[in-house]
Amino acid sequence: MKTRVVLSVIISFSIALTACRDKNSFTISGKVEHPGKIKTAFLLKTDSTQSGSMTIIDSVALTDGEFSFKRNVADPQFYEVLLGSFPINLIARNGEDINIKIEGKDTTGAYEIYGSEDSEKMRTYNKIMAGYSKVTKTINDEFSAKYKTAKNKADSDALIAFYYPRFEKNMDASSAEVLKFMNENETSLAAFYASQALDRFKYEQQLVAYADFVKGKFPGNATVNFFVKTMMEIKPISVGHVAPDFTLIDSDNKLVKLSDYKGKYIMLDFWASWCAPCRKENPNVVKLYAKFKDKGLNILSISLDVERKPWLEAVAADKLTWRHASEFQRFDGPVEKLYKIEAIPSNFIIDPKGIIVAKNITGKQLEDFFNKTFSK
Repeated sequence: MKTRVVLSVIISFSIALTACRDKNSFTISGKVEHPGKIKTAFLLKTDSTQSGSMTIIDSVALTDGEFSFKRNVADPQFYEVLLGSFPINLIARNGEDINIKIEGKDTTGAYEIYGSEDSEKMRTYNKIMAGYSKVTKTINDEFSAKYKTAKNKADSDALIAFYYPRFEKNMDASSAEVLKFMNENETSLAAFYASQALDRFKYEQQLVAYADFVKGKFPGNATVNFFVKTMMEIKPISVGHVAPDFTLIDSDNKLVKLSDYKGKYIMLDFWASWCAPCRKENPNVVKLYAKFKDKGLNILSISLDVERKPWLEAVAADKLTWRHASEFQRFDGPVEKLYKIEAIPSNFIIDPKGIIVAKNITGKQLEDFFNKTFSK
């Protein structure tokens, strides 16, 4: 009987507490143990502009290490509480009482957060990512220290050859964790928060699919809306879609259309004479073209140069023996805008049916793709 009475009191208290909660606002309160030099808590909110940066919207002095904010939002939004050098990311919605606990002496920035399921998921995600960040820092520190003492280019190249695969392996593992977290928490804004850590070029297919899923689910969140808008603009020229046709004037002043290559494999290669990474990749493309041109590979290079002379001199110097065209408008040419070119080198591999089957792959990835494609 006593157990029932106690249970009844607990339930009644919980109901009363919920009823008293202000559903038209939210609170973020917290306690910093041993605050030391931390005197002020700052509240930041994701900027509604395209930049997605954080803007300070409130601040409060700590009293005995404690602080509190009260705000209201129409829809869930991203916030950050900054305590000294400790940023705490969270998601807040009206009706929530969010509580943060942090130890000022702990330089790792570890914290506890309660009262917001989305924010608790963000904490879990950040804790997972911290492990990968630590590995990245170790690799970078080791590489930087040894690179400074490299005696010649051969030593430098050897260091890059050794450390870059380690860095790439860690990044791939980190991205796999991000995708897993997104899949397990797809209905939470925490999944969107995690998605922003993915390389937009490498994981474009996954991000476009996620944008399709999340579209309309958080109508009042400007950050999500901008992401969806961006991905929907990219979607028509993403992998799996028909490559849009175009017409250009080539280096011999002849018309060239993408549709001229229907029934063939073609790689559209966006580059420029002034682009160092493009020039560095050119020898790899030359090697692959020589290996696969008799098996069906075609290349059409589209230069973002603004002058004819340096463009054609670079074509000759790099021994680029395939067809070339340019609109001489850098990133503002109609074809560059059609294909949403924001950085170079950039490429699109299109199959005989006119479908984009790969994009923005270089180096060994490009070689592996061609080996697989032309060995069928």
